[in-house]
Amino acid sequence: MQLTVYLAGQIHDDWRQNLKDKALEKNLPVTFVGPMENHDRSDNIGEEILGKQPDNIIRDEAASQMNNLRTRVLMNQSDIVIALFGEKYKQWNSAMDAGAALATDKPLILVRPASLHHPLKELSEKAQVTVETADQALEALAYIFDEK
Repeated sequence: MQLTVYLAGQIHDDWRQNLKDKALEKNLPVTFVGPMENHDRSDNIGEEILGKQPDNIIRDEAASQMNNLRTRVLMNQSDIVIALFGEKYKQWNSAMDAGAALATDKPLILVRPASLHHPLKELSEKAQVTVETADQALEALAYIFDEK
């Protein structure tokens, strides 16, 4: 069995690459997809496709449309979603991605520190699994393949 895992959540650190590297070390049969990790490309993609926009608000909206298209297609092709919420980079798109996973009935592993328990309690209650670290999320993912 091969699974496709959408990695949602904060984009300003290397948690995704760390998770991918550890999954490779464990020989997990997974393919990872997720949002555009090149922040400048993500911000500029609307103008790259549609051309120069008249102001920053319309520029952001054009980029958002392209990024939302990418997210929807890749999430729909995924078997499971891991959504990471951290203390340092609080982004609304993390909540949107987690909500989209639930709306499309994708299994969700929610990663959040204990300090964010209260603001994420409803989301946590709907997730299949809630953990505090990306390493714990990886262990939960690995358990799917455990035949012991």
